[in-house]
Amino acid sequence: MLGKIFKRFRKIDDDIIIAHASPLAVPTLIGVVGDVHGCATLAAKLIDKLRDSHPDIKLLFVGDYIDRGEKSRQVIELLMGMPEVTCLMGNHERMCLDFLAEPEERGGRWLRNGGLQTVASYGVAGSQTELTKMRDALALAMGDKVINWLAERPLHAKFGNLYAIHAGADPARPIEEQGEKPLIWGHSLFKKQPRYDGHWVIHGHTIVDQPIVENGRISIDTGAYATGRLTAAVINGADVQFLQSHY
Repeated sequence: MLGKIFKRFRKIDDDIIIAHASPLAVPTLIGVVGDVHGCATLAAKLIDKLRDSHPDIKLLFVGDYIDRGEKSRQVIELLMGMPEVTCLMGNHERMCLDFLAEPEERGGRWLRNGGLQTVASYGVAGSQTELTKMRDALALAMGDKVINWLAERPLHAKFGNLYAIHAGADPARPIEEQGEKPLIWGHSLFKKQPRYDGHWVIHGHTIVDQPIVENGRISIDTGAYATGRLTAAVINGADVQFLQSHY
């Protein structure tokens, strides 16, 4: 009996012991796409690739459609044109919305983290010393339809025993009971402590060299804006495969 128990664990280093997760069980074919960050060409290529190889696939994006890359507006227009696709909230969407609500208090942080590229993609110019004027111009260029779409993004989606979220989660609490902060910004224990509720998590937010399947987590942010590689996980049952688009 003790042997069976200890087989559920493997030692990572002297301080952390990770439990193997329950088997992944996703009842329908899904494609989960990592952080796009203004890379509209890569997003369009990957969508075509996923649908050409899997015509019946259900698509989901994990958030961070805007900022850093040069074509945030085009990414949003692409995704808004596909209402059948699930698009989660990312921390960059939240920073943009915070800027629109409180430009003087929240604008600096967003603009320093890629927001300037989003502003430019909407044809808005302005000085960071005149944040309210910049906000007004951006809100006008975006329009209520886009702003409302951004604000309405869900925090998570569930397929069998797999949760899709943007960044991470508190491993000790049910995901549906968690607020926005850990799900879009991450949690300090997310990669250190296993979940014991049988759920897997697929996420973006943290850049990895290659997509990773490990200890109940699937990491798919391969830094498209910097690397030119956008990644999707294709999941059916317990099987996980990866597709990428490249410049």
